Amino acid sequence: MSRALNESDRTTGSPILRIQDLHTEFVTEYGVVKAVNGVSFEVAAGETLGIVGESGSGKTVTMLSVMRLIESPPGRIASGEVHFNGDNLLELSNREMRQIRGSKIAMIFQDPLTSLNPVFSIGEQLTEAIKMHLRVSNKEAREHAVEALAQVGIPDPVQALDFFPHQFSGGMRQRAMIAMAISCNPSLLIADEPTTALDVTVQEQLLQLVDDLRSQLNMSIVWITHDLGVIAGLADRVVVMYAGEIVESGPTDMIFENSRHPYTQGLLRSIPRLDVPRDKRLIPIEGTPPDLIHMTPGCQFASRCRYRLEQCEEHPPLVELDTEHASRCWVNPEATIVSDYA
Repeated sequence: MSRALNESDRTTGSPILRIQDLHTEFVTEYGVVKAVNGVSFEVAAGETLGIVGESGSGKTVTMLSVMRLIESPPGRIASGEVHFNGDNLLELSNREMRQIRGSKIAMIFQDPLTSLNPVFSIGEQLTEAIKMHLRVSNKEAREHAVEALAQVGIPDPVQALDFFPHQFSGGMRQRAMIAMAISCNPSLLIADEPTTALDVTVQEQLLQLVDDLRSQLNMSIVWITHDLGVIAGLADRVVVMYAGEIVESGPTDMIFENSRHPYTQGLLRSIPRLDVPRDKRLIPIEGTPPDLIHMTPGCQFASRCRYRLEQCEEHPPLVELDTEHASRCWVNPEATIVSDYA
C-alpha cells in the first residue's frame, strides 16, 4: 500500500549528502521566483544520482545551492538544510565553504569556455587550484596536474599544461575541466550537463570516463541533465524535477521500466527510438512549464497532463510506491498507463 513519504524513512547508513526541505528563490521586479520548492534527497557514498528535468525545473539551482553559489541579490536560500559528511553547509562561514569547494565537493559545467580563463594556460589554472587546496610547492602542483590530465585521457599531458583553452577541442576542454575537478580528490562531483554541446561519440567517451573515475576515486556523483537517455547506463538512482519540486525518484531501472508520474513518462517518450513507428519516435510533452512566480496551489503539471483529475487542484504529496520508489501524483499509482508505442 502506498503512503506519504517521509525522507527519514529512506535513510540507510550515513549518506555523504543529505538535502532536507530546501527552498531557494529569486527576487525579481515581477515577484519572487520559487526556483527550488521543498526539495529533499540523499546521495550515498560511491553512488551516481541523476537529476533530470526540463530547463527551469530547478535541478541546477538545487546543486548551486549545495555549493553556496547562489548570487545574492537576487537569489537566496530561503530555508532548508544541506548536510555534507554531517556538517550543514548552510551554516558554514564563507571561508569554511571556500575550503570545501574544489577540494571536497567539485563541480563541472556545461560550457568549459565560460569556466576556463582564456588568458591563462591550462596548467596555470590547474596548478592554482591544487596549490590552494593541497598546500604543495609549485613543482609538486605541476606534477600533480600532469597526473590529473593523464588520468582523464589527455595526450602528452606535460605539453598540454602549456596550452590555452582555445587550443583544445570541445571534448579536450571538458576533459581539462574534469581534471581540475578531480585534482584534489573530492568526495562529491557535481556534473551540470557537461556533455550537452558535444557530439555523440565524444559524449559517450566522457560518460565512460566519469563512470571509470567514480570507481577509481570512490567518488559520489550527481549528474544533472535534461535527457534521461544520457544517464540510462550511468546513474544508480534518478530524481525527476518539475517546477522546483521532485515529482518522482527511484532506482534507474525502476524509473525506466515502471515510471509512475506522467511527467517522467513524457520525458521517456521524448527520447528518440528506432523500434517504433516513424510518427511515434519522438513525442513531445504538450504545453509549457508553469509560471514560478504565480504558481497554482495544486499539481504544477496538471495543465499539461492527460490523466488529470479534479483532485489535481490540490497539491499532491510525494508518495512512496515501492521500496525507494516515490511519485508526486494523485493518479492511482497501481494503474497501468497505456503506452503511446502500443
